[in-house]
This record gives sequence, structure tokens and C-alpha cells, in this order.
Amino acid sequence: MQREKTTRREFLQTSVAIATAAGAGTSASVARVAHAQGSDVLKVALIGCGGRGHGAAQDCLTASKGVRLVAVADAFEDRARGVADALRNDANFRDQVDLPKDRVFVGLDSYKHATDCGVDIVLLNSPPGFRPWHYRYAIERGKHVFMEKPCCTDAPGYRVLLQSNEMADKQKLKVVVGLQRRHDPRYRETIARIHDGAIGKLMYTRVYWNGGGVWIRGREPNQTEMQYQVRNWYYFVWLSGDHICEQHIHNLDIGNWVHGGHPVEANGMGGRQFRTGARFNNNVGHIYDHHCVEFTFADGSKMFSQCRHIPNCWDNVSEHAHGTEGYSNCNGVIEGKNSWRYRGPGVNPYRQEHVNLIQAILKDEPLNDGWHAATSSFTAILGRMATYSGQVVRWDEAVEKGPKEVPDPEKWAWDAEPPVKPDASGSYEHLVAIPGVYKPFA
Repeated sequence: MQREKTTRREFLQTSVAIATAAGAGTSASVARVAHAQGSDVLKVALIGCGGRGHGAAQDCLTASKGVRLVAVADAFEDRARGVADALRNDANFRDQVDLPKDRVFVGLDSYKHATDCGVDIVLLNSPPGFRPWHYRYAIERGKHVFMEKPCCTDAPGYRVLLQSNEMADKQKLKVVVGLQRRHDPRYRETIARIHDGAIGKLMYTRVYWNGGGVWIRGREPNQTEMQYQVRNWYYFVWLSGDHICEQHIHNLDIGNWVHGGHPVEANGMGGRQFRTGARFNNNVGHIYDHHCVEFTFADGSKMFSQCRHIPNCWDNVSEHAHGTEGYSNCNGVIEGKNSWRYRGPGVNPYRQEHVNLIQAILKDEPLNDGWHAATSSFTAILGRMATYSGQVVRWDEAVEKGPKEVPDPEKWAWDAEPPVKPDASGSYEHLVAIPGVYKPFA
């Protein structure tokens, strides 16, 4: 597994390329360099046509005029056809979208058809529970990958990610993950300086994603239970991992990056106070609405983590590093003995991650975000296991024994039984984890 630390010297070796791409804006051109297979065009398939998938396709097309979107896929027909129509009719991409009706795929197995359309890159944006298998399928077929975070929702999925990362490296495939802070020079230089000792010895980090929550989608006539859960994927652990995984992973990833690796254990507490009963809608899922976790790293340093989905409370999305000689917000500011402010170029990190992926493909340079993304995804899972159980949960044991949440791909079907089901009244409250009762290991 790749190391997490980046020194200031290493940062400077890559910052010129980032600054050049940022200065070029949308003009980074594939046409200047032939693709490894002899083409001057990179063909792309979009898999997962929700809001983030639509945005990822736009970012990829904007990153280079040499990109062509040639296939889309989604579990739901309205999503796939809606995004295909929107992109076909987007004047910004008039010459970059080639989506005939026979390359708009629908269904839970549609990811296979889109991947097998002769594309170079797949953009994986379906619900996170499906992602390890979508990723593995793409890598097995020799595709470069952009995938959203988190990359798994359980321990078996994490192990699939590691195997796929190894295959990607052997084939020299390029992988970028939507942890966009990793592609932002403001974060990159700040954390490189932290690793070089700008705040002294690291003592602890604090990371937050506290906000009011996200969308809810109502039940539709004639929906199967599987269709309802996939539509409302955010609220089911097997599909999202809980919001500690789906959202807070951004902050946990920065914490891991600063600490130079993953935690060895976690303990915490959490629960479901707002997301219950008539005050919310007890027919929507079984995830928590707040988590508070203390992660411990091998050197004894700590990461203190909060995430919350309750409105009218203190909102905060940020990361903080505290050392023996100073403090940093990890994002352009260092205070203390070596005070400093970032003065370099600004980028759109959502777009920059696609610029970096395309340039790595063209130049055949190593790039595999899959390693740190897998680690940060499992850090979030470790935290969830700790809050759900109320126990101290250790990394190695969790990787080996963590329960399976996601059905095997051959069981993905609209008429299949999902892994969790409502009670006779339609409520999922009986599935909410109770600390002291919930067992972290099967």
C-alpha cells in the first residue's frame, strides 16, 4: 500500500504541472499527445446518472476537449435518459457527446454494458455499496477509472478494492477518486509543509462535517422494496455506509493524510435523535444522524471526528491539525513558529482531478488514488462500527471480521429481497443499531 506522506520537496516537483493545467483552464488538450492505443481521443462511459454523476461527466468533458462521452448507464431509466438528453443538448459540449439510444443502458447490470463499449475511461458514480464490484469489473477489462467516494460500505468491499488496486497497478491503469481535496494545490502544499515539520510533532487532528442533512425521495406506486432502497440509497447502510462514510469521508481522508496512514483503532458514540418518528419520517432508512469518534494511530496521535445531520445546529465542515509548534487548518494556513499563508494558484478541484487523470493517461505516469481512497473509506466504516457498537474496534480485526452488508452482484435484481426490510408498518426503526446490543463482528 502506498504511503500517505508528501514532503514539500515532492509537492514542488508536481506543483508546476498543476499550476500549468490550472492556468490553461479548460484548454488542456488530448489532441496534443496520442493516446497509448494510438488514438487522439479518449472515450468515456458514465455509470450512475444522479446529480454527482452528471456533474462528474461535465467536469471530465470540461477538463479536455479531446474527451468523448459515448455511453451512459444507470439502474433507473429516467436517470439514464434524463442525463443523456441533458448532455446531448448542452451547448458547452456540442462536439464531445456521442450518445445514440443504443448506448444508453438501463438496469442493475447496465454498468457492464457501458464498460464494454470500447471506452478508455469509466466514471463510476452509482451508490457506494455497488462501487467495489463496478471498480473490479472496469479494472479487469483494462479501463482507467474515475470513481466517487466512498469506495465501499463494508469489509468485504474493502478487500475487493485492495485486490482491484493491485490489478490496476500491474496494468498501469490510472485511477482517480472524488476526494477532490487531494487534487487541490492549497491542501497539497499545506499538508506537505506539515509533513516537513511546520507545526512540529503532530499531536492530534480535528475533523468535522456537521450540517442539516440531504434529500429524501418518496415511495412511488408499484415500486419493489429494492427499487425504493436504491432510490433512497443514502439512508441504507448497505448502500451508503451511513453519512459518516458518504460525506464525512472527505474530512477523515484529510486526517489520514496528515497523520500519514490509517488509524489502528476507534471508539465513539452516536445515535438517531432527529431522524426518527413523525419529526422526520420513520419510513426512511435506518442510518444515524450523528457520530462522534476518537481514532487512534499507531504512534499514539489522535483524530477527533464529528459528523451530524440535524438542522438548526452548529454547522461546520473543516479539518484542523495541532502540533507541538503550531496549528494548521490543512487548507492554506499555518500558525505558530513557522506561520505561513498559501499564495499559489487556485483551481476548481472537481475539475482538476479529471485534468490530472487525463494527463496521467496521456503521459503514462503513475496515478492510483484507489489506495488512499480505500483506506479512508474503511476508516469511516471503522468509525461506524465503533459508534454502532459502543465498543473499541481495531483496524486489523475489522478488516478480517467486519460483517458483510452488500449482497453479491449475482443477487442484484429489482425483484430480489434487499438485505434489510421494513417491519409490517413500513418502518425501519427496528434496524437502527443500538450501542451495547449491536455486535461489530458477526
